[in-house]
Amino acid sequence: MGGCVFCGIVAGDVPAFRVADAPDGIAFLDTRPVFRGHVLVVPRTHLVTLADLPAGALAGYFGLVQRLAVAVESGLGAGGTFVAMNNRVSQSVPHLHTHVVPRTKGDGLRGFFWPRTRYADDAEAESYAARITAAL
Repeated sequence: MGGCVFCGIVAGDVPAFRVADAPDGIAFLDTRPVFRGHVLVVPRTHLVTLADLPAGALAGYFGLVQRLAVAVESGLGAGGTFVAMNNRVSQSVPHLHTHVVPRTKGDGLRGFFWPRTRYADDAEAESYAARITAAL
């Protein structure tokens, strides 16, 4: 896709610090990491959101994400990882990508992308659950 920096990285036209190159996608270091070792995993084809990822590609893509989460943790000696994906809102590059961020206890990361809230009561929670269920 013309002008997509991630497509340029996949094609090898844009330099990146690649950490994995697989049939289901590639992974490279984020140039503005939350913590050093923050990796982005992208599918090879230009897709914008998770909804655009074909069902047949889910296992391969998320298998790659899973392998990267394990590798980031073990390779960096991290206590764990934070795995996240934005769809449209806060998606700085409109190409599907998954963040794999190394975490350590006491690293100071709190609430990462979002403020926390509560439902007013069980009825409000049930109404949200019902709306999502109906949309399935």
